[in-house]
Amino acid sequence: MPSRNVDTKPTITGARRRLKLLLFIMVLFMSWAVYVLIVQSGQLSDRSSQLLEADQKLADAQVKNESLKQQVARLNDDEYIGQIARKEHGLGLPGEIPIKTK
Repeated sequence: MPSRNVDTKPTITGARRRLKLLLFIMVLFMSWAVYVLIVQSGQLSDRSSQLLEADQKLADAQVKNESLKQQVARLNDDEYIGQIARKEHGLGLPGEIPIKTK
């Protein structure tokens, strides 16, 4: 019987070594996975802030675009151009006498 215990002891020792090696590999893999997760979450938060900034710029550009479209539409109106000419340039219709105030 003692020979039987001697035969099984190296098998158990080898199995323990393999389990320790497997555990070490799993710990390395999990460490790498956690590192990648942390790096990607940082990149994701950076991209999210860039997206918010881009959305804000887009909204501002759309508001400015609408304002400019409205100005173009108003500048196509002769009456509005006449008002601008009177207020800013002191011009008037023929026969009008401009009154200047300070």
